[in-house]
Amino acid sequence: MDCKATVKIGPFSRGGLTRGDNQACDHDMGCQEKYVPCGIVDEDSGELTITFGSSYKTSDFMVDALEAQWAAMDEQEKADTKLLQIKMDNGPESSGRRTQFLYRMVQFADAIHTPIQLLYYPPYHSKYNPIERCWGILELHWNGAMLRDVETMLGWAKKMTWKGIHPVVELSRQVYQKGISLGKKAMRAIEARLTRHPELSQYDILINPVPIS
Repeated sequence: MDCKATVKIGPFSRGGLTRGDNQACDHDMGCQEKYVPCGIVDEDSGELTITFGSSYKTSDFMVDALEAQWAAMDEQEKADTKLLQIKMDNGPESSGRRTQFLYRMVQFADAIHTPIQLLYYPPYHSKYNPIERCWGILELHWNGAMLRDVETMLGWAKKMTWKGIHPVVELSRQVYQKGISLGKKAMRAIEARLTRHPELSQYDILINPVPIS
């Protein structure tokens, strides 16, 4: 799971070879429309889901995308999932110290009644994250294309393939607020729900759901 760099909408140069007789701006000159892609790839099935958000890249945006991915799974697949293991970079919106992200993940574990293990790649090792290879393929796929509007952006994303499968592409218009964080007292309660690896406390975190009464 990871968020990619913001995608600018408009007649902007994206590198690569031009498709057709097109001229593009080499500066954004004040881009008015941007989208944040959040990707989730299933390493077993190869299924890739990309959610383009029109708001900010926040902890809530990422967890909402994850919750939507879980909701789209069939009931048997959910029942067969004994541990939800999530690999990601230790970025600012989803790090092992980001209070709002950890708060939302504890809520998510309780809602799905399934343990969640958060595994983070150390600094400068994000290239080993499978989702990074998905982003690389997307960049190669639409390089040289001018993403003049959101429909064009979504169309190009839907036509890429990862392991021979087209991704599920979603658009989110939800507005997110930046800078949400928990106070120390609230975070102590959340921290009590986390089992951190004794030697890799920032990189390996297990969240067990509350028992069903």
